[in-house]
Amino acid sequence: MKLVTYMVEDSVPRLGVISRDTEWVFPLKPVGIEYKSMLELIRGVGDSELQLIDYTSVQDPIKVKEAAQISEVRFLPPIPEPEQDIICLGLNYRAHAKESAEFKKETFDVVKEQKAVYFSKRANRMTTSGDPLPAHADIVKQLDYECELAVIIRKDADHIRPEDVKDCIFGYSIINDVSARDLQSAHGQWFFGKSLDGFSPMANCILTADSVIYPPELGIRSYINGELRQDSNTKFLIHSIDEIISELSQGMVLRSGTIIATGTPAGVGMGFKPPKFLKPGDEVTCEIDGIGKLTNVVQ
Repeated sequence: MKLVTYMVEDSVPRLGVISRDTEWVFPLKPVGIEYKSMLELIRGVGDSELQLIDYTSVQDPIKVKEAAQISEVRFLPPIPEPEQDIICLGLNYRAHAKESAEFKKETFDVVKEQKAVYFSKRANRMTTSGDPLPAHADIVKQLDYECELAVIIRKDADHIRPEDVKDCIFGYSIINDVSARDLQSAHGQWFFGKSLDGFSPMANCILTADSVIYPPELGIRSYINGELRQDSNTKFLIHSIDEIISELSQGMVLRSGTIIATGTPAGVGMGFKPPKFLKPGDEVTCEIDGIGKLTNVVQ
């Protein structure tokens, strides 16, 4: 099932579930799920409540109090204001690692035995599908996109064994790890070039972990103005979700609600010859099977 944060007209933000036919949004409060935010829900919801939400998603909308058609809803990011930076994986698909090395004129040498590359991405406030993607043209000349599977932690993960990681996951979403390549190169690191305001668009839903097989093997794609750019599958992650979460949890507690962006496949703008960087007016769509689409226009 898909959980959302949304508004109807000028109402206050509320939590909801998208109906199984994807035509309606059913609010959670009328069925007794009264969490104030998605973070609060993730941290407190039990299995029986999740079952109730799932049951609600298949009801006749006429029988669901305050049901709203999708067209009447304004979606917000499911987690509008994360309590901490997004944890990101760099170079976690071999083909992307190769194109990245070529862009930087480095020797390509990525093997399974190498350690995962972790970095953080500041996201004071997330954006979602339909929101503008700011170009920051005054300081950015090489604006790029990266479609990524996001993993959301359900319960605090502390010294978790790989075989127990599955039980720590609440769900999945889509992150566009928007990147300013020139800032990355100029500063010799990734934080600033990936953390500008508006550089963390997130799909408008969280797909609960029980909705797909584990580990998820989902088609992942991006389109620029309708042109297919990235086309891969999350099964090709170099470092698996089990490995990522288990390794990180050995030295830090991954708090409930933590967002982990697992890396992007080949086909980003810098990988083309010549590079195909974004410009104002470009429409960027990130898509992952089972989750949906995340679309933003550069402004």
